Amino acid sequence: MNYLIVGLGNIGREYADTRHNIGFMVADQLVKEANASFSTLKLAAYSEYKQRGHNVYVIKPTTYMNLSGKAMNYYMQLLKVPIENTLVIVDDLAIPFGSLRIKPKGSAAGHNGLKSIEALCGGQAYPRLRFGIGDNYPKGRQIDYVLGPFDPEEQKELPRLIDHAVKMIHSFVNIGIELTMTNLNTK
Repeated sequence: MNYLIVGLGNIGREYADTRHNIGFMVADQLVKEANASFSTLKLAAYSEYKQRGHNVYVIKPTTYMNLSGKAMNYYMQLLKVPIENTLVIVDDLAIPFGSLRIKPKGSAAGHNGLKSIEALCGGQAYPRLRFGIGDNYPKGRQIDYVLGPFDPEEQKELPRLIDHAVKMIHSFVNIGIELTMTNLNTK
């Protein structure tokens, strides 16, 4: 069985350690732990590895966040991965920093990367791992917040949270989304 893991973010050094790029950070750790590496291919940085007999493909779209669906759709078709075996890793303002939640579907909730995926990949019924970044910003400063770095306290917690996200991805591939939700979602 084939799985596609899609870490959302923006390319470029100025975005490297921002909240909006947590999908890239999780994908990087996932690939590092698998002793694999990324290659720059069409529309994405691409990697693959095997896990318990499954082919796991990992992409970081190079299309910028607002066109993430273009890369995801391309690799779903190319690699013949059904939508239910695709997992999108995304930053989420609606849940507090430190919360990680995997779910089988949901709305874009104003997230431009998810809007692109909805438009190009067939709606809202695709699994996603929501990485809480909180909403601790002044009114009207949302863009600065998501495109800004994690604060020093958050940075201390990031390695543990990224490791938990990687554990959730392995669980998704091995035992499916329902048991992963039950066993590993955090508050």
